[in-house]
Amino acid sequence: MKDIPPPAGAFGALIQELQRAVTAEGYARPTPIQERCIRPLLEGRDLVGTAQTGTGKTAAFALPLLQRLHLDPRPAAKGTPRALVLAPTRELAAQIDESVATYGRFLDLGHAVVFGGVNQARQVAALRRGPAVLVATPGRLLDLVGQGHIHLEKAGIFVLDEVDRMLDMGFLPDIGRVLSCVPAARQTLFFSATMPAKMEALAGTMVRDPVRVDVSPGKPVVEGVRQKVLFVGKRDKDALLAGLLQKRGIGKALVFTQMKHMANRVVKKLDAAGVAGAALHGNKSQAARTRALEGFKNGRFRVLVATDVAARGLDVDDITHVINYDLPVEAETYVHRIGRTARAGAGGEALSFCCAEERCYLTEIERLLRRPIPAGRDHPFHSEEASRSTLPAPAPRNHGSGREKGGAGRRRNRGSARRETGGGVAGPGHDRGRRRGRGRPRARRG
Repeated sequence: MKDIPPPAGAFGALIQELQRAVTAEGYARPTPIQERCIRPLLEGRDLVGTAQTGTGKTAAFALPLLQRLHLDPRPAAKGTPRALVLAPTRELAAQIDESVATYGRFLDLGHAVVFGGVNQARQVAALRRGPAVLVATPGRLLDLVGQGHIHLEKAGIFVLDEVDRMLDMGFLPDIGRVLSCVPAARQTLFFSATMPAKMEALAGTMVRDPVRVDVSPGKPVVEGVRQKVLFVGKRDKDALLAGLLQKRGIGKALVFTQMKHMANRVVKKLDAAGVAGAALHGNKSQAARTRALEGFKNGRFRVLVATDVAARGLDVDDITHVINYDLPVEAETYVHRIGRTARAGAGGEALSFCCAEERCYLTEIERLLRRPIPAGRDHPFHSEEASRSTLPAPAPRNHGSGREKGGAGRRRNRGSARRETGGGVAGPGHDRGRRRGRGRPRARRG
């Protein structure tokens, strides 16, 4: 292992214990968002940040959060955290909690994570130990508040991560209920991948005289990602995917489908072709989701086939390829998908399959990017029909098809989307179903 220089830049403002943790992780210089966030947050300033995953955002808020708690020691109280981090999905919550553990390894600060889709007994036991930092998804948090296991009146630091995703998932009422539980005199950190006027207005209701940090790319494309579109007939997608993955150039690949049942189908086809893969979507139990993600991280599965909602918050550094088996309905989703590769200065490639029915989606993506995506025609399944198609967008499916995200269909059918993204153990990357309404959060029955 090569020698790592001592931490520089904003890392120099950290206490020795945190500098040791940063150095142990192999980091010598902060990323742009860390450089701009750490010092103001150490001073207790509120912050509104625009940043996508892969920018080092978690360390940007976790390091100063841990330092402020360490320098203001108080006895741990059962179920009464001093810092609350709210995240939209189970996977993101778990990853944030893991980062808190990593950066706080040399500090005597307890932490816990709570999210839906699993039995709450272990989470309640962790809360009884009095964690200083609590990471949570909105539904399970409010369930446990309603049951009296969590008390938020001393949560003087409140972090909202990926707020755009939380709004996408219909969590705005839950955010309001959480706000009514945390103290008015607090430090608030508000992070979103995008910051349209509606998001700015929402942030303005939560923060006071905030520092504003924007590290979103100037163009809506992640630098370092080589992009290519492959025109293909709908029936030939499986053969094209298997052929690509059997080549040596593709290492660890994240494959996106629109539908949950399609993710399962693709995994079966790959298995038949001798390619090890796993599916990640909302109909998987939390245990199955964890096995799929861990297997993908440790190399047991070379391919992870996921739907968009299930992949939110997914942060794996060594993904060499993102493959859009299905093009997304919303152009902005394409940018989030391809951002899963080319992390930490590494290169990466995004390959997008486009059949005749999806040509209109490609047009919208290229309009967002303000340039065409290069076409790869040197594959055995190239379709000129798909390349020249003028077919309109397919009508949204509203009959239990399993689509987890879908433009006008999603907006028109918010109730059914809520049931799909929030229901039961099989819900996708966030919370179990919960009762919604005004007033005090109530415990779930049964």
